[in-house]
Amino acid sequence: MTLENGLIRAEITAKGAELKSLKCIQDGVERLWSADPAYWAKTSPVLFPIVGTLKDDTYFYKGKSYHLPRHGFARDHVFEHKHLADEEVVFTLRDTEETRRVYPFAFQLSLRYKLAGYTLSCRYEVSNPATDEPLFFSIGGHPAFAVRTDVDGLRYEDYYLQFPDDEVLNCHVLDGNLIGGHTHTVPLHNHRLPLRHELFYGDALVMKTLQSREITLANNINEQSIHFRYENFPFFGIWAAKDADFVCLEPWCGIADAATHNQQLEDKEGIQRLEAGKTWTRSWEVELIK
Repeated sequence: MTLENGLIRAEITAKGAELKSLKCIQDGVERLWSADPAYWAKTSPVLFPIVGTLKDDTYFYKGKSYHLPRHGFARDHVFEHKHLADEEVVFTLRDTEETRRVYPFAFQLSLRYKLAGYTLSCRYEVSNPATDEPLFFSIGGHPAFAVRTDVDGLRYEDYYLQFPDDEVLNCHVLDGNLIGGHTHTVPLHNHRLPLRHELFYGDALVMKTLQSREITLANNINEQSIHFRYENFPFFGIWAAKDADFVCLEPWCGIADAATHNQQLEDKEGIQRLEAGKTWTRSWEVELIK
């Protein structure tokens, strides 16, 4: 599925409702990661109905155990889609017998992509179609933006992330893929985090107290950049595969289990409780700067 508004073009696939390409039409420069399978074969998966890893890949609900892989199952399912206009499309996934075996809830998950000027927005809409049961879920974004090293003599180290409302990043140390009991501080220089591949050798930078709600990816050589904006996501991750030329900016409503978690779904940190018949929304957007 292709969206276009005369300024930018986006491509989204029905599998996982995943954003696969984002370009300015004038220069044709790809702003998303290439999904090179030698490093990481995805570009922008949706994380649902969990974010991160469950302790022992297991949770308990109403006395029964269930198993889910890291980041849940939505990214591996084919969504229905409805093309609303040249610049807007909505993708929808509903519960099935297959999903109920690992996640015993009725749900409707929609991703709505829309173009406006040089900005693409992604809106998550979660609905609980049940008549008398709450829906427990987490959701998160995982868009991977290209860090181009094939033009202007650029290196990965020439890029940086700008956090206008933070002076340091307070990150949670991972215990395997779980949240450990310690934090470490990543310093910023004039609100900037210079990118280095080594930043991600220990996995993602996971934050619970990030203040900035707009993050800029830019470089020291040319004027190409992106502005990434989000609201009402309490957690944030930054990640790249080892030595790969991209960086993921990940707003989350939900987080991996703590190493000490009791594995009860209703007690999970960041879990969202949605009452029967209700709908819940969050969104993020990215603006391309030429």
